[in-house]
Amino acid sequence: MPIWTLHGDGTHVAPGAVVKPGERLSWPGTIAVGAQHVVAMFGATFLVPLLTGFPVSTTLLFSGVGTLLFLLITQNRLPSYLGSSFAFIAPITALNDGSPLETPEQIGQALVGVVIAGVLLAVVGFVVQAFGTGWIEKLMPPVVAGAIVALIGFNLAPAAWNNFQTQPLLGTITLAATILFSVLFRGFLGRISIFLGVVVGYIVALFLGEVDFTAVNEAAWLGLPQFHLPAFGDGVAWGLVPMFLPVVLVLVAENVGHVRGVATMAADPSVNKQTGRALIADGLATTLAGGFGGSATTTYGENIGVMAATRIYSTAVYWVAGAIAIVLAFSPKIGAVLFTVPGGVIGGVTTALYGLIGVIGIKIWVDNQVDFSRPVNQYTVAVSFVLAIAGYSMNWGALTFGGIVLGTVAALVIYHVGNAIARARKTGADDGGPIVPIGQLGGDPQ
Repeated sequence: MPIWTLHGDGTHVAPGAVVKPGERLSWPGTIAVGAQHVVAMFGATFLVPLLTGFPVSTTLLFSGVGTLLFLLITQNRLPSYLGSSFAFIAPITALNDGSPLETPEQIGQALVGVVIAGVLLAVVGFVVQAFGTGWIEKLMPPVVAGAIVALIGFNLAPAAWNNFQTQPLLGTITLAATILFSVLFRGFLGRISIFLGVVVGYIVALFLGEVDFTAVNEAAWLGLPQFHLPAFGDGVAWGLVPMFLPVVLVLVAENVGHVRGVATMAADPSVNKQTGRALIADGLATTLAGGFGGSATTTYGENIGVMAATRIYSTAVYWVAGAIAIVLAFSPKIGAVLFTVPGGVIGGVTTALYGLIGVIGIKIWVDNQVDFSRPVNQYTVAVSFVLAIAGYSMNWGALTFGGIVLGTVAALVIYHVGNAIARARKTGADDGGPIVPIGQLGGDPQ
């Protein structure tokens, strides 16, 4: 593992200069930038347990541990923060009809899906490490990747409405604030508009007397996170496990996109060699988190935004960020405060958030100039969207296939079978182009 070299005098970064992954600033400067990365990831990372019912402190702990594990496995060459993945919200909340989980038994069953998804992602990483990413690009060309990402976001729309209608005024204020912050600010503040929208909604709720601090007053300042174990055994809900499988495809695309994005921004093509290791690391981090009650992880776009703004790609700052997250995890009072956020505020922010996840998928099509005059592309998207948005479901023995699973399968089958028929008729098939950096579902819905 390379040792960081000091960038210049360690206190200044010249205009246009880049602090590369193997470099660092002075330690005070490194700690300051690391703290900034914690602020950047915090808004999205705390939203996931808030929406799923997972323990906040445990999620923070394993986001920090996962980040350090990621740095170790990628040989300290790939700067990244592993925060909570939004892609898992739909399959997790499906255990409680789209609402946050309420019992330890439900959490234990959801963790089974998280662990299985993590293991599969790690397996994909080993395959990529051995054979490269060409097969991924053929499996998920832009029209398919965009459809899968978008349908996960749109499938969550009913959950946003369920929260919004409980407190429409708070929901409207939160939604308006989120949009205004996104439009009015650029750079870092613009990237955390969702977090700032929650802050505004929460402040209004305080003034309206709609925040209950009973649990906060009872929580200790210091204490162990609340751990849960996956419910493997006779009680496991195997029928819901298939809902977690499409998420693996999203995590693959996110990690590949992250690696390529960092390689481009840091002007260091050697970073691309870490793609397989990045998938392995995220898979193992997700498996570890799922094994003890934390949310699944993914590389975070907010932190890419901080790197783009500062031009500091040092992995040293992520060691600091991971360590800070671990320290924060040992304060139950922080988790108690986060769970006082009213349902109306959650409904307002998720109205924007879930829609933006869908927009990320659409942006993939725009960036890659997907040709929607081709019937196979039209039907790939049309059928998969309706299956996911309407919440189609199908039972096969003990297995239950929800809208996300059916939509994903439809997108893959329609595209590949359609193109196979087109090739057979010699009408010319679209190869779909390369996989694209799609941003971070869990971290950067913008």
